[in-house]
Amino acid sequence: MQNLTELSGNVTSNNILSVIIKVCVVIPFFCVFLCCIAVMLHIFVSHRQFMDTSRYILFAYMLINDTLQLLATVLLFLFVMGGVKIALVYCIPLLIISAATFQSTPLILATMSLERYVAIFNPLQRPVAWRSDRIWIIILSLLLISCIFPIIDHSIRVHDPAVDILSTPVLCKATLVNSSQIQTLLKAATSILVFVVVAVIILYTYVRILLETRKLRQDTASVSKAMHTVLLHGFQLLLCMLAFTIPITETLIVLHSNWRPEDVAYFNFFCFILIPRFLSPLIYGFRDQSLRGYIRKHFSAALTK
Repeated sequence: MQNLTELSGNVTSNNILSVIIKVCVVIPFFCVFLCCIAVMLHIFVSHRQFMDTSRYILFAYMLINDTLQLLATVLLFLFVMGGVKIALVYCIPLLIISAATFQSTPLILATMSLERYVAIFNPLQRPVAWRSDRIWIIILSLLLISCIFPIIDHSIRVHDPAVDILSTPVLCKATLVNSSQIQTLLKAATSILVFVVVAVIILYTYVRILLETRKLRQDTASVSKAMHTVLLHGFQLLLCMLAFTIPITETLIVLHSNWRPEDVAYFNFFCFILIPRFLSPLIYGFRDQSLRGYIRKHFSAALTK
């Protein structure tokens, strides 16, 4: 992701061991994540009841989105750590995927909260777009919205005449590819806008469901479960927002330690990008009672073989 841009691209003999250790930590971690995601997606595809429920379809989309986000992020991380230079024609799509999927996660969380809201307040007469056979309309809308701003960001990029987009190799860093102040301000404004809107939606749905819980005399269990689900989405949003603490942690670490810039950037990448993206879908997946039962059966069957 663009937050990796502070990593040094020049790997010398003095830090080869450090690079190897960092890569050996990230790659197994990413492989475990892929394994867990593959198991959950396999369960979704194998059991019809999940594919007939809008909430699970949205969750499956979030799993795919986070997988693409981590895949692009880890790939950019490996390029930067190894000092690998590629042409802009390959670099820009990677940066767009990384930025778009990063912005898409909070939008999906807001949509999942709204889905719980609709399920509680309109259980029998759901709007057509929220039905399981029409939820793809909302998913496509989310995909379009999340891609618009990264594409605009790269469209207003200041072109360097000395760089041929098809052949000139460059280090694939967001600060190198998109270095203008306008682009920096655009990305900051977009991220703040997205997270504020999502936070308001999650807070609104939580308060409304909480008030509904106090009104109802029957079926309070399902309403309470929906309220806890929305609260969990708020926690997932906080995990996503950890990425915005990177400038603060970088300043604190630099002021109180003698870490190298690439070590500081790696620490932030691992703690505030990789781990939150790893935990967010897994927490939601293992919390769900139905899905947790199938996951337990799947791993039990795999261990007994």
